[in-house]
Amino acid sequence: MSATHFDVIVIGTGPAASTVAENANEDGRRVAIVEAREFGGTCALRGCNPKKVYVNAADLIDRSRAANGKLIDAERLAINWPQLLSFKREFTDPVVEKSERSYLKKGMATFHGQASFDGPDAILVNNVRLTADRLFIGSGARPRPLDIPGGERAIHSDAFLELAEIPSRVVFIGGGYISMEFACVVARSGSEVTVLQQEEHVLSPFDADLVSQLVEYSARHGINIHTSSQVNAIESSGDAAMKVRYEQSGEEKWGEADLVVHGAGRIPNVCDLNLKAGEIEYSDRGITVDEFMRSVSNPRVYAAGDCADTGKPMLTPTANEEARIVAKNLFAESPSRRPDYGVIPQVAFTVPAIAAIGLSESEAKRSFDVDVRHADTSGWNSVRKSCQECSGYKVLVDKQTDRILGAHLLGPSAEETINLFALAMKHDLTATDLKSTLFAFPTFASDVRQMV
Repeated sequence: MSATHFDVIVIGTGPAASTVAENANEDGRRVAIVEAREFGGTCALRGCNPKKVYVNAADLIDRSRAANGKLIDAERLAINWPQLLSFKREFTDPVVEKSERSYLKKGMATFHGQASFDGPDAILVNNVRLTADRLFIGSGARPRPLDIPGGERAIHSDAFLELAEIPSRVVFIGGGYISMEFACVVARSGSEVTVLQQEEHVLSPFDADLVSQLVEYSARHGINIHTSSQVNAIESSGDAAMKVRYEQSGEEKWGEADLVVHGAGRIPNVCDLNLKAGEIEYSDRGITVDEFMRSVSNPRVYAAGDCADTGKPMLTPTANEEARIVAKNLFAESPSRRPDYGVIPQVAFTVPAIAAIGLSESEAKRSFDVDVRHADTSGWNSVRKSCQECSGYKVLVDKQTDRILGAHLLGPSAEETINLFALAMKHDLTATDLKSTLFAFPTFASDVRQMV
């Protein structure tokens, strides 16, 4: 066998790619792994995991300030940014050091560089041509291009996570997960924060009523959110300062910033792969795959995660489920396994966190006779006892069947409690089933019985 021919070439080293590579290797397949950046993937190095470290810092500040004079004395609280960066690297640096070493130890071949297809079964990486019986693409997502004058002045989230200090004025472009999560962190560090969102609402995947509650709470903590705002340019304003020009309701406005962060969405990371040469059909939503996660135009190729067009949210649990299926189908004579997504919970790790699963209120009302159970729970004892100040829920129940159609949470432990609804909806438990379940008390999970 040629030294450059493999049973499978895996492009990427994130959650989906690593799962496929590990499973193929365990099955005795000859595996090559190609990575354009550091081995380890976005989630571990530049996404979910390091982000949660930063959000934890903001959450501690928020809770401690609210508890000052009640639960604790906490007059001199501050985020020490160099210290936070150092602590974050305790989680990311070992991934870079150990990831590739682990692959090599197991006998897999590793290649550094940008993969580019050179035929339906071949790729080029650093002018080396590799071929394989199967190819898996798990290249993830990348920031959406910011095609405005001066757009290059804005940094991306990966650069934000490497900052040694935070300046006094920060503008975030976009109002999705990245901007809103990091805005909460920066505001708790004492900087002036502005979020410019093109759409009418921030955090569009989440319930509008709960988002409004979060926006009001964020404003009290120094986050200025401007919706329906089209950013037109980022200009130099002398020294290191910048002017961000934007249009709102037909009026041109501008704001000054020492730092501009581009958080206006991500797109499938496929534009540098030369997919046309690989006979791989794709669109701006990613690689077109069938129900088995196989390319519809090149049966040698599979894709999963953020780079695959499945219509599912770009989330790590989604990628993990798709990779599990790819591992089953990759060398099957006739692929037959399909992802079992169930209902997928989504969480924005803002301060406090906001979570959702299932249908939105408007979606549910279009197809069902819905009982909307909604309340601001900021005054509930469970919230007040922890000295937290922003909490709410909305649960959608089918009046005819008592089935839970959707659940939307805001507040302490929302990111954990949403998993109870995920379990209930996955296994078709009714609202009455949840209400009759005895939960440990006092816990935030036990509040679910009052919600349903």
